Amino acid sequence: MNLEQELQHIVDTFAASAPRASYWTLRLVDEVHEALVVRDDVAEPSSLGLSRGAMVTVLADGGLGYAATSDLSAAGLRRASEQALRAAALHARRGLFDAGLYPRSALRAQYRSPVTEPWAARTLRDKLDLLFEACAALDVDARIVERVAWLGHRRTVQRLITADGGDVLQHWEYVHPGLSATAYVDGQTQTRHGGGADHARQGGLERIAASRLIEDAERVAREAIALVEAPECPSGRRDLVLLPSQMTLQIHESIGHPLELDRILGDERNYAGLSFVTPEMFGSYRYGSALLNVTFDPTVPGELASCAADDECTPARRVHLIRDGILERPLGGVLSQRRAGLPGTANARASEWARPPIDRMTNINLEPGEGSLDALIARVERGVLMDSNRSWSIDDSRNKFQFGCELGRLIEDGELKGLVRNPGYRGISARFWRTLDGVGGPETLEVRGVTNCGKGEPNQGVYVGHASPPCLFRDVEVFGGGL
Repeated sequence: MNLEQELQHIVDTFAASAPRASYWTLRLVDEVHEALVVRDDVAEPSSLGLSRGAMVTVLADGGLGYAATSDLSAAGLRRASEQALRAAALHARRGLFDAGLYPRSALRAQYRSPVTEPWAARTLRDKLDLLFEACAALDVDARIVERVAWLGHRRTVQRLITADGGDVLQHWEYVHPGLSATAYVDGQTQTRHGGGADHARQGGLERIAASRLIEDAERVAREAIALVEAPECPSGRRDLVLLPSQMTLQIHESIGHPLELDRILGDERNYAGLSFVTPEMFGSYRYGSALLNVTFDPTVPGELASCAADDECTPARRVHLIRDGILERPLGGVLSQRRAGLPGTANARASEWARPPIDRMTNINLEPGEGSLDALIARVERGVLMDSNRSWSIDDSRNKFQFGCELGRLIEDGELKGLVRNPGYRGISARFWRTLDGVGGPETLEVRGVTNCGKGEPNQGVYVGHASPPCLFRDVEVFGGGL
């Protein structure tokens, strides 16, 4: 049997003795991941992971319960159902919200990542040879003290069925190439990344060509050396141009996380903190300047978290979170929406079969404005351009932040000047976004993503997509020396 036939057999086995509940869902997940690394012309031990299991969710006798199992036999699924029913009985007595709020769905949909060249189309030898070539291409100077090239793959197939006839089959495929070069001179160390390291997207081996893994190597190494020799970033208040590589994390930390509805409701208080955003803000709060337009869009082809539906079986669709600077809606799945009495998005997501869905980002995108990067720079009399995040810190309310970048360039009288090392900037989320004074046009938009977003207890790590043009911010506190 192929994989989809195997999943169908498990679905049929479960349906033959489905739990006695007013509503149930079965979420099957089959995942494979592999990582290859060449460091300083030596192949490191490769890693290969396989995972398959199921989450059973039941709504019964006024309670909500779930249980996970890797035993997908009829007996294993039955035991998981019984455990979920026991949890539902406990929730009926002691739950913090009405289990009747849990959404029911009869959605039938499918999704498949766009793949031109499958992972299996090349041999392991071919992939390692490519990494050896990329690693060797980083060896441009004796001042480069560490060279790394890597290639990662992840394939996830998920089948979600419901008691109401819902059936959603989704197949995600990811290939992540990347490079890093570290230079050292006279006690100073600098690292530069490239080759697709911060361009995470869905797809197959065609992502290697798109990332310019080999072609980017010399630039990465030369910039690492140049940063070692560059002066420290000056400190003080200046205008700031952020490239899409850094806008990814800026959006993620100071818009995405603060808008998660379960965080606003207090569910994350003891682990990942709260949010400065309150329910009363939606519909009227000025989150940023009139240039700030942010969408939740799980429909962008190939973006990291694109999908057909979330893990509550809610269909994915594009909606505005912030429009013309005004906060419109939070990031909350249907269960959180009903608890809070607020609109939301299809973003109830689980990281794996052994975790329940919680409110997560999918693709959170800053919509483009007008003009080129050069046009943004031309408007700056005294500022700094920053590229590629390397460190971040933000408080438990997702409000006060401080970010460091790999590379900076001074801007004087509308022109780019020399490199500066260890550039950083700090601010307060909404105040910072209100200083937004320029957003690049559609031709400057870059689709990127984050592969290490953690949240929940126990922790859940998920992939999140972000697209953004370069942006200009006014009168920002910048500094040098790192965090």
